[in-house]
Amino acid sequence: MQVRIQYLLVFLIFFVGCKKSESVKSIGKEGNYGDYYVDSSIGDASYLNPILASDSSSGEINGLIFNGLVKYDKDIKIVGDLAESWNVSDNGKVIIFKLRKNVKWHDGKPFTAEDVEFTYKRLIDPKVKTPYSSDFEIVKEFQIINPYKINITYKEPFSPGLISWGMGIIPKHIFKDGDFNTHPANRKPIGTGPYKFSEWKTDEKIVLEANPDYFEGRPYLLKYIYRIIPDQSVQFLELRNETIDAMTLTPDQYNAYKNYFKNYNKFKYPSFGFTYLGYNLLNPLFKEKEIRKAIAYSINKKEIINGILLGYGVPATGPFPPTSWAYNPEVKDYEYNIEKAKKIFKKYGWSDYNKDGWLDKDGRKFEFTLITNQGNKSRAIACELIQEHLKKVGIKINIRILEWSTFIHQYVDKKNFDAVILGWNLSRDPDQYSLWHSSQKKEGQYNFVSYNNKEIDGLLEQGRRIFDEKKRQKIYQRMHEILADEQPYTFLYIPDALPVVHKRFVGPEVAPVGMGWNFREWYVPYEQRKYE
Repeated sequence: MQVRIQYLLVFLIFFVGCKKSESVKSIGKEGNYGDYYVDSSIGDASYLNPILASDSSSGEINGLIFNGLVKYDKDIKIVGDLAESWNVSDNGKVIIFKLRKNVKWHDGKPFTAEDVEFTYKRLIDPKVKTPYSSDFEIVKEFQIINPYKINITYKEPFSPGLISWGMGIIPKHIFKDGDFNTHPANRKPIGTGPYKFSEWKTDEKIVLEANPDYFEGRPYLLKYIYRIIPDQSVQFLELRNETIDAMTLTPDQYNAYKNYFKNYNKFKYPSFGFTYLGYNLLNPLFKEKEIRKAIAYSINKKEIINGILLGYGVPATGPFPPTSWAYNPEVKDYEYNIEKAKKIFKKYGWSDYNKDGWLDKDGRKFEFTLITNQGNKSRAIACELIQEHLKKVGIKINIRILEWSTFIHQYVDKKNFDAVILGWNLSRDPDQYSLWHSSQKKEGQYNFVSYNNKEIDGLLEQGRRIFDEKKRQKIYQRMHEILADEQPYTFLYIPDALPVVHKRFVGPEVAPVGMGWNFREWYVPYEQRKYE
């Protein structure tokens, strides 16, 4: 699920606090506190609980309310968050964290090692509906040394182990009683982060307020308002009226409406993720990889990229973008070749036997439904173009556009789909165990296409045990090669991120990690404030 922002997951770059940036040297004056930041999203959050959240909207909000033990800084280096220091030993099998002592939950209770232990136990509890358990099931022993020191021992070396503790830590005293999956705090969260929960009006807005007691320093913006506007065209109208402060533009909006942005700063940088056409591999139509490859040959990716991205992006050949050290440059993209596709379909018994223009086999038409989420113009256009491309080879596609929450929880999570267009924004570490390993196919987990490949399982397991980057690179490049051949997804494109932010905000800066890394430090000069 694509985050404008971030692949949670884990897997996402969210707005996070950081050490003071060189670009915001005037911050620190008492007079800089004030004003609100009004953000926008096409989809509402699902869970304001980092353990349960699997969508980008939830992830963005959780990134402001909760902290992990560690985080990435602007240069994609691991730095402390709730942990002030750590020591890794025994070939990566042991991590000792020293926790901060000056941290309080939003209700005033002190943060301690018991909260970290409680979070860990929920992550490995089979009753908890989390997609992140695989990173923590490999822990052999979790030991509290004292209230601010913990020792974590792994069963085997685990290279993503340190950054996995960027998982948001939840409060034991809040969640110790009641059903974790349906707990009221999943909608009224208590965290340690720079912003405190204020209100949530479903499908309308989520409001957060600055945490005056935040351990890294109080945020300068008094409120963060997350408005749900489920259509990018409507978002754009709001932007023109200056009723929202930020949005991610579509390429045509970025290109065609330059005159409307005199009060906004535009940014452009490569996103760390990809958009894809994913197949439900439990559907007999998509069982054979050669059929999936034939579909790839049937899709005019150049037309899709030119029509949707307008030059702001590149084709995707597999699960890693070109900016990843795991990317395999030897993997070639599938050419658009209708005749080659038709030969493959015919080889597997699909032909237009009844001369009605559609492929059929054993009396069954090659027909399926392609779904995506409401409000994302690029994905909707991709559906329409793919529908036209596959029509030329005799495949009939029906398109359904679904409201975000329904789309994720009633269709994707429950595998109630034939094919889907979605996007992943990825973790900087190339471990994609949760996306591709055959053990990650339960409801709510990320292998919802039900992919199963023993070699991929082995590569994923091996890649987690090795710390040497060059050795890991060979593993993930081989994985890239296999997935490009197997085509559980047709990897479509890697878009550029095209955000705009109102000019009254001082501090927005694109860094290697993306944007928003210094959001706690953004401020509005007194004379330009709008909401105070």
